[in-house]
Amino acid sequence: QNFVITGMTCSACSSRVEKCVSALDGTSDVSVNLLTNSMRLSYDENITGEDEIIQTVIRAGYGAAVKNAGAAAPTAQTQQGSTPQEQQIRNLKFRFIVSLCLLIPLMYISMNHMIYSALGIDPPGFMLSYFHGDANAVTFAFSQFLLLLPIVWLNRAYFEVGFRTLIHRSPNMDSLIAVGASAAIIYGIFVIFRLSYGLGHGDAELVSRYSMDIYFESAGTILTLITLGKFLEAKSKGKTSEAIEKLMDLAPKTAIVER
Repeated sequence: QNFVITGMTCSACSSRVEKCVSALDGTSDVSVNLLTNSMRLSYDENITGEDEIIQTVIRAGYGAAVKNAGAAAPTAQTQQGSTPQEQQIRNLKFRFIVSLCLLIPLMYISMNHMIYSALGIDPPGFMLSYFHGDANAVTFAFSQFLLLLPIVWLNRAYFEVGFRTLIHRSPNMDSLIAVGASAAIIYGIFVIFRLSYGLGHGDAELVSRYSMDIYFESAGTILTLITLGKFLEAKSKGKTSEAIEKLMDLAPKTAIVER
């Protein structure tokens, strides 16, 4: 049986899927292809079935669906009239566009003092009133945090897959993304608490020290750019898979053996 696997990004992903499915009773000859996002295996229907195989892949942190050119009903991983690859491309495109729209104001708030300083002009009045100076340090930090939250939610799959594979001692690229972004987020939250404490206790030195130690924009940039990369990768894979399938269709369906 052939399956379509979604969400794989590197060889560690394909190895994990192959390892998890191979551990199922009744399965054999499991082969996962990262380039075509596919899995081929043999299994004993009396021991396991398609649903159990799909659920095993999902628990490993990836998506799965039976690859069937016929008119079989779509599984939980597919929608009528679209393939899993097409759904993945649409999902990544939506995530990137929304993340970018949120990242732009996030970067503006965090970097506006550098931008205007480089241009040699004064910031607008509302920026000076609400986001500049130690008195506005908490507003400056918390505004960035609020803009980052939707980006994190949209791209939560990186954290779900990344930490799950890390716990299972088979980290992949998502693990690096999750750890890097989480470090920036956790430290940023710590900074907000320190700024609040400094303002509440009149400790201007503490506020001044932490007011520029905020890296929410770094976490947002990581998640947005990785999503763009995965979107472009998914489109390239889709074109490659289509070309390979067309090439395979050129092979003769029947052959005559002369003896």
